[in-house]
Amino acid sequence: MGQSRSPLDVADLERLATRGWRGSEEAPLGEWLLRGGGGFTGRANSALVVGDPGVPLPEAVEAVARWYGERGLRPCAMLPGRRSRAADAAFAAAGWERDEDVLVLTGPLTPAPADGVPVDLSPEPDDAWLAGYRHRGRPLPRSARAILTNAEDVVFASVRRDPPPAPLAAVARGVVTDDWLGVAAVTVEERYRRQGLATAVMAALQRWGADRGAHWLYLQVAASNAPARALYRRAGLIEHHRYHYRYAPH
Repeated sequence: MGQSRSPLDVADLERLATRGWRGSEEAPLGEWLLRGGGGFTGRANSALVVGDPGVPLPEAVEAVARWYGERGLRPCAMLPGRRSRAADAAFAAAGWERDEDVLVLTGPLTPAPADGVPVDLSPEPDDAWLAGYRHRGRPLPRSARAILTNAEDVVFASVRRDPPPAPLAAVARGVVTDDWLGVAAVTVEERYRRQGLATAVMAALQRWGADRGAHWLYLQVAASNAPARALYRRAGLIEHHRYHYRYAPH
């Protein structure tokens, strides 16, 4: 695999990742970034807590709560790495609930030749792709398409095994930001699992990213998702850092 240690620190990688998965609205709070997107995904609807908010932490917590409350969203903060511990303690003191750890994995791009699985790449997600992506096991809300396509260089991968109306066998999303490929939304329909389709879409996205000058790959995976973690470990990706969300009490 060659050199596998990421050239970016936690804050810089998280800021880069925000450009690959944007909300429909953003606002700064000092060096923190408030992001709103109709409630679809934590990444598009949370305050990215990196750096200095410019006000004392209890005031920053109140400002985050106010911003999301004004938009009808449950206030949420994303807290990456060790440097967010002081802020995490401030959110905890205000009664915000902690979600599970999410791992951010990175590695050098290693594009392999096509292995015979035809992977379609499109700049827009069609209805079949949107039906194939299950976010936390649920169908997508109407706001999803705008979030998914809100990036400068994005692609949607799909594998079809059976003709419509059968569902797509696998889908995934890729985005290139600077010289990084971000991979997300890797979903394999249950009946098509254990056929190497996740590996095939990952490889297709790496070839696509390499063609656009990417040298590094990042993705996020829930700590509880053991099968995905095993897949990415086999692909040579290593843990860069972890983050978790905190949600304001109902």
